[in-house]
Amino acid sequence: MSEHLSVIMPVYNERYLVGESIRRVLALRSPLITRLDLIVVDDGSTDGTRELLREIAASNPDRITYIEHEQNGGKGAAVRTGIAHAQGSVTVIQDADLEYNPRDLPRLMVPFVTGGADAVFGSRFMTSSYRRALYYRHTIGNRMLTTASNLLTDLGLTDMETCYKAVRTQLLKSIPIRSRDFRLEVELTFKLAKRRARVFEVPISYAGRTYEEGKKIGVRDVFRALGAMVHWWLVDDMYAPDEYGSEMVGNLLALPQLHRWVAALVRPYVGSRVLELGAGVAGLSGKLLPRDRYTVADTNPHSLAYLRNFCEGKPYLEVCRLDAQVEDDFRQLHGQYDTVLALNLLARVHDDRAALRNLGLALAPGGRAIVAVPHGPQLFSHLDELVGHRRRYTRETLRDALEAVGFEVEELFDYNRFAAAAWWFNGRLLPARGFGKPLLKAANVTMPLWRRVEPILPWSGASLIAVARRPGSHTAVGDAAATAAGIRAVG
Repeated sequence: MSEHLSVIMPVYNERYLVGESIRRVLALRSPLITRLDLIVVDDGSTDGTRELLREIAASNPDRITYIEHEQNGGKGAAVRTGIAHAQGSVTVIQDADLEYNPRDLPRLMVPFVTGGADAVFGSRFMTSSYRRALYYRHTIGNRMLTTASNLLTDLGLTDMETCYKAVRTQLLKSIPIRSRDFRLEVELTFKLAKRRARVFEVPISYAGRTYEEGKKIGVRDVFRALGAMVHWWLVDDMYAPDEYGSEMVGNLLALPQLHRWVAALVRPYVGSRVLELGAGVAGLSGKLLPRDRYTVADTNPHSLAYLRNFCEGKPYLEVCRLDAQVEDDFRQLHGQYDTVLALNLLARVHDDRAALRNLGLALAPGGRAIVAVPHGPQLFSHLDELVGHRRRYTRETLRDALEAVGFEVEELFDYNRFAAAAWWFNGRLLPARGFGKPLLKAANVTMPLWRRVEPILPWSGASLIAVARRPGSHTAVGDAAATAAGIRAVG
């Protein structure tokens, strides 16, 4: 196996080194790299670099994509431009100053080819063939920053500030890059961690420059990096806008306590052969595993890429692309499952009854469909439109939809009454454009408290869960109704 590699080279005033850097990249040959494209971004150079780059690019039109910034915007701005032009399956950042040797790039490819990596960092502090001994205090600063990063991200890195960050291109393009300078290294690391990417490290050689030779990183950048860590620890800006509404996945990642609550509510009804539709990033499935067979399905390519990696080491878990509105997607699954989970999916489809018929195809006779929907048409507001809701349900309309396609409703209950109040307050009383990340994090922290007080709140919950059975012989799921009633009673 091998990968198509796109190399992004941001350049600013490097006329004496950039030519050799480009030569080394273009000379690289490896069985792990089927094709290598070089994207050179001149970030407003004024020392003659630009004229040299034009000449080099003109002599290699089939291998170099060359872009110029009229003014210097910083490394982050140049990398952002390069990402937009990347076409390979993997993209890596290569500085133009010869501190990093392109000869190490094949090492970065190994975890992509053999380990299912989403991202690979080249570490200057792991065992390698050589590294230049320079600036002990600079090394201490790097290790201090890496330690701070590890504490906040829970990634066990040895070199967070490394230039060599190789990332799956599809994943990289889906991450909004806001930094314009060297704080890019912090931002990308924190966003990969929050996206739950599979991050690997490999040792690389390093030939650092002295400040007299043109090194640009200084003491101020250490404090800027620390500030960036605090910022990206607090701010969950993980998904660029797309047609799949991926930004909402980021919001759900901020609510793991909600996933635990929902898992506790549905677990008594879940059998041994499970299909979960709209699985996202395994927020729920991760709390219901293991099972004899568990299939996670979605239509969002970013979620599918995450789920495929999530399946590593779990032989009972499989991933597939299924659209609840496409009947042909379900015919191949006819009668294979005793449980189908469709949580927060039904309200987003055009034809909810067609979707219910389709998921019924995957159920064996007696199997259960567990469906969660937003509750209360009176709560419908622009907030619903923001998250893709086409409708909100009452108990009667959800029951009618299930029974219209042949399901027998066993259980129907609401939950999350605190969220109903927050939804009404933000969507009706205040013209809120959405729920801010700090508010979501606060809700996650306090959710165990709200679960305890839920039974005494005098209104209905923001969501409904229905447990419906496909007519036929009962499956051996256990005494679900009695067990679930006990769980809900204790919150």
